[in-house]
Amino acid sequence: MSSLMEMKEIFHNADAVCFDVDSTVIREEGIDELAKFCGVGDAVAEMTRRAMGGSVTFKAALTARLGLIRPSYEQVQKLISEHPPQLTPGIRELVSRLHQRGVQVFLVSGGFQSIVDHVAMQLNIPTANVYANRLKFYFNGEYAGFDETQPTAESGGKGKVISYLKEQFQFKKVVMIGDGATDMEACPPADCFIGFGGNVVRKQVKEKAKWYITHFDELLKELEER
Repeated sequence: MSSLMEMKEIFHNADAVCFDVDSTVIREEGIDELAKFCGVGDAVAEMTRRAMGGSVTFKAALTARLGLIRPSYEQVQKLISEHPPQLTPGIRELVSRLHQRGVQVFLVSGGFQSIVDHVAMQLNIPTANVYANRLKFYFNGEYAGFDETQPTAESGGKGKVISYLKEQFQFKKVVMIGDGATDMEACPPADCFIGFGGNVVRKQVKEKAKWYITHFDELLKELEER
């Protein structure tokens, strides 16, 4: 098992850094915001808490929550324009610094492509570097389910994405940063996991993560110190 010092070494030498999005890169949980917008906020927030605690499979939780929300195409677009996702303080600077160092930055999310693409654009991350779930709609814009073939729709899906990235781009050192159980599970294949508690603290992650931060400035400082 890597020591904290070894993990910091991996972070310094990373070819790629993968960020979770909900409650990590942005302050909120996208699915909860969508639920609130569609009038079923409380019921869905409870389901999200259970999913993040790792007590139900991710796909089962996603299916149940979306079955309750049933968001239309129009509602999703309206949410993005009226309540755009709020970036977590420090993320813009951290991503910019990683880009300057020639590090590839990816957003790997159990959230929705349309919302995550919007976040990627704000951070100058190419949308080709976004791996997220895709909502499906009928021709009239009504909810038609989600693309269950996406790796991010499954428990363990973030790890599958990282394995794919390593294979595809020959990355030697990949770091995963996130707040939840599904992020921690992605290491391995990620070479290092950094737990993030700046928006919400997940007890299980805080207890088990060897490197746990509450502000992105901590990682910026880490990069500046060498």
